[in-house]
Amino acid sequence: MDRWQAMRIFVQVVESGGFAPAAKMLHISPPSVTRAIARLEEMIGTRLLVRTTRSLKLTAAGEGYAADCRRILAEIAEAEANAAGSFTHPAGLLTVTAPALFGRIHVLPVVLDFLDRYPAMHVKTVFVDRVTNLVEEGLDVAVRIAALPASGLIARRIGSVRQVLCGSPDYFARFGEPTELQDLAHHRMIGREGLFGHSEWLFGRDNSIRVPISARLIVNTNDAAISAAVAGWGLSRFQSYQVAPEIEAGRLKVVLADYEREPVPIHIVHAEGRMVSARVRAFVDFAADRLRRRAGVNAAP
Repeated sequence: MDRWQAMRIFVQVVESGGFAPAAKMLHISPPSVTRAIARLEEMIGTRLLVRTTRSLKLTAAGEGYAADCRRILAEIAEAEANAAGSFTHPAGLLTVTAPALFGRIHVLPVVLDFLDRYPAMHVKTVFVDRVTNLVEEGLDVAVRIAALPASGLIARRIGSVRQVLCGSPDYFARFGEPTELQDLAHHRMIGREGLFGHSEWLFGRDNSIRVPISARLIVNTNDAAISAAVAGWGLSRFQSYQVAPEIEAGRLKVVLADYEREPVPIHIVHAEGRMVSARVRAFVDFAADRLRRRAGVNAAP
């Protein structure tokens, strides 16, 4: 059995969580899968998997080898696609990930337009509020809202978002608008678990201004905080894209804008490689143009 096929079987075993499921996915017998893994471990000279009657776990060597196999197999697939001409015409499956709310509000409409533009494309979205690993999780493109650390990913900055303090017109009619940061001590504040849920909030471009915050209402989702603010209960802090529709409709109003923190950059990232498939290149170009024009997103210079 050649090395490429053995790698393919090994990755399928890892992703399927067992020999029998992998055999079913690959349309081969379970003994064939067992022999392939045994031969692969013999060729490499180390154990890749620890097998028991109830579980299957990667060894430390196996974890690294699995990541390398995924990368190598992806490059082979790209080379074959290039030879077949699909680097000219976007086709196939593309997996796109983004933060949950940003994905629903901004990325999903772009995906729908992209599918209309390219009928041969299929897209799977993964909208989650955590940093995903593109290579290990088999993802093609990610939208990241953060300052990016050094990595092997290709990143294109498409803009930034502000952190804004908002309240509803009804709230301001009842309690007045704060004009200085110290005024917040006399206002109803809506906090969130984790983000903006602390006893003090940072303000100023360099985050040098610390303001004590006593939130009488603490919620665990952005949607709940937005609903409470729109209902006129109190003030809360958001990323500008999260409340852009409410601000445009006049349901929320930004206050104390002069004290805002430095805007947070938005990037579209994908795995680096010698070749970028047409489906990735087409989506990145398509999405970058449209996301720069979305409400609540400040275009990159």
